[in-house]
Amino acid sequence: MMVLCRYWFYMSNLQLTSSFYRFLAGRALFSLVESVLLVAVGWHLYQQTGDPFDLALVGLFQITPVLALFLVTGWVVDHVSRKKILVYGAAMQSCILLAIAFVMNAASFDKWQLLLLLSAAGAVKAFMSPTIQAALVNIVESKRLNKAIAISSTVWNLATTLGPFIAGILVAWIAYDTYWLLVVGSLLTLISFISLPAIPASNKVARSWAVMLGGFTFLRRNPIVFGCLLLDLLMVLLGSVVALLPIYAADILKVGAEGLGLLRAMPAVGAVVIGVYLARYKSDFAHTGYTLFIALVVFAMSILMFSFATTLWLAAVSLFIYGASDMFSVVIRGAVVQHHTPDELRGRVSAVNSIFIASSNQLGDFRAGSVAAAGGAVNAAIWGGISALLVAVWGAYYFKDLRKLKSSQTANH
Repeated sequence: MMVLCRYWFYMSNLQLTSSFYRFLAGRALFSLVESVLLVAVGWHLYQQTGDPFDLALVGLFQITPVLALFLVTGWVVDHVSRKKILVYGAAMQSCILLAIAFVMNAASFDKWQLLLLLSAAGAVKAFMSPTIQAALVNIVESKRLNKAIAISSTVWNLATTLGPFIAGILVAWIAYDTYWLLVVGSLLTLISFISLPAIPASNKVARSWAVMLGGFTFLRRNPIVFGCLLLDLLMVLLGSVVALLPIYAADILKVGAEGLGLLRAMPAVGAVVIGVYLARYKSDFAHTGYTLFIALVVFAMSILMFSFATTLWLAAVSLFIYGASDMFSVVIRGAVVQHHTPDELRGRVSAVNSIFIASSNQLGDFRAGSVAAAGGAVNAAIWGGISALLVAVWGAYYFKDLRKLKSSQTANH
């Protein structure tokens, strides 16, 4: 993986350091292991118990620590060496996966042991996610940060997209031995993070409620960064159509499992294409704010286009645009947040962002599924597109400083 990353970056003439390659390999492996784990656990748990509610418990036990610990994790990321957090987090992930491997391969299966271990994995993620977001600026020069964000976002998207596919193959081929392989992947993650240079703590301020709430205080006073995070939350929460794809494939387009695979792949294809383009050719935009809101409008229109699709090719094109426009806005928002957030606050702001991301993804699927259950999948997609469009228009009106932003790297002048 690292060799492929080096080749790609060499061809892109990015001149990024080897530390970034190692960081990127660690991030990709961490995300890949996590996504494979969730799919494999979901499959095997259902095979063991036959209870659909257990699948809901998997998500609940994983997200609860993220929600419960985000104030603590934000403070830790800003007050402890970020390399240490990455190393200790990867080590803890390896230990937890080793325990899960023993539980899943035991003669007598214990569901609650597994769920408690998944909760521990969620606690590790609560620390790792904001650290991965915040550490990038400590590894990459400011002038190359935008391209690094594009590459990092693209690799993360690839890892989380390939994860379910790889999980399906591993579960079919080696069944419960999948978890031993995940332990190996986690150990490789640990090696990648150990090889990073030292990253000193950004802030030595003592613990207090004011300090721990510093991320919220900063966001309240900075409409540019707050606008980026809130728009991300609302667009995904109200507009996501991923949960509707099985319904479209089976009942509307009637393309079966093969068609569903194509539909699931198209947003990732669009995201990767745009990610490679931004990393290769475009590090910033002359009118960053306007470009961001154009991307959000295109995202909303792609949802509406998908909602009315009656053929596989039209649905696939819509989802390609959906993923491409989303990646466009992700890279722009990521660059704006990194450049406009002081390093001593980056961990706490990233912790808030992690909550927004987790909430929008989970609740977005719930919103889409519940609306589809009440009024049909097409109506759910239509309302998702309309809601996303309204959010984009409202955001452009309400967050004027963000809309008028000329560059991701500097404030308006």
